[in-house]
Amino acid sequence: MFNPSLGFILLFVENPLKSSAFYQNLFNLSPIEESPTFSLFALQNGVMLGLWSKFTAEPKVEACAGAQEIGFPAIEVDALYEEWGKKEVTVLQKPCDMDFGRTFVIQDPDGHRIRVYKLREEI
Repeated sequence: MFNPSLGFILLFVENPLKSSAFYQNLFNLSPIEESPTFSLFALQNGVMLGLWSKFTAEPKVEACAGAQEIGFPAIEVDALYEEWGKKEVTVLQKPCDMDFGRTFVIQDPDGHRIRVYKLREEI
């Protein structure tokens, strides 16, 4: 029987070493694997974040970056926005309240969207 659980997320990037440096700075986390064509981060919840060269990935990557986003929950959305803002990130959406809760969105060097959120508490 298959019990689905998320094991990894792969982002296809122009330059894995450049993207790795971006995520190292953003997360204050070193990759567990790094090469010119691939970097891998072990996130706290056990999910892996891979950065794979779009030029060496198999099968060949046809899609453009930015058509999807990865999301990270945070207790203090605004405080994290201020911290990350000091790291020269591209902001797509400043902190705001939406139907689901408080959120902001930034972009990595390849145009992948990174959403930080805190879900609205149920009353």
